Amino acid sequence: MATASLYNRNGESIGSVDLPDALFAQAVHKQSLYEAVRNYLANQRQGTHDTQTRGENAHSGAKLYRQKGTGRARAGSGRSPLRIGGGITFGPHPRDYSYKLPKKVKRLALRSALSDRAINERINVVEDFEMDAPKTNEMARLLGGMSLEGRHTLVVLPGNSGNVYKSLRNIKGVRVLRHTDLNAYTILWADNLVFTKTSLSGVEEVFGS
Repeated sequence: MATASLYNRNGESIGSVDLPDALFAQAVHKQSLYEAVRNYLANQRQGTHDTQTRGENAHSGAKLYRQKGTGRARAGSGRSPLRIGGGITFGPHPRDYSYKLPKKVKRLALRSALSDRAINERINVVEDFEMDAPKTNEMARLLGGMSLEGRHTLVVLPGNSGNVYKSLRNIKGVRVLRHTDLNAYTILWADNLVFTKTSLSGVEEVFGS
């Protein structure tokens, strides 16, 4: 069974926590990780790129010069793709790049990513705590005490962590997700993962079965 270091809200190590085997002790399936990352990045694309066809070009439709007698090749509209400022042939147009990935593949990728971070001892757990108001300095001290300052760190919180979330979101190199939004791409982005006890239980409940 994989374990993770347990810290209090001051960043002091106070023991260890057993991690559920269903999520943190699985074989790493590289193909599912590739598919999950590719799917995530495709779904983030806005797809707003666009070029004008000759029909959309604002160039005058008048014939450029007379048909005969100039010694030049005959030419009609300046909207022709052959001319500078004309329309674009086979250029990109707005499209939707998103697509659905099978649920089993997404779950397999998530478990593979979590297991990889557990194997490399990149997972930490913090005792549950609450904050009366957002305090970024306090969260920065917490990460500093865990030797995570300046590293890509993903902090996974339960759904009702408003002030803790606000305290973490402005720290450089830190991303914050609710446990229900956990995904393989962000796990792979992070060098280290930090869970609270409640969010760890929530992840097991949502993704463990």
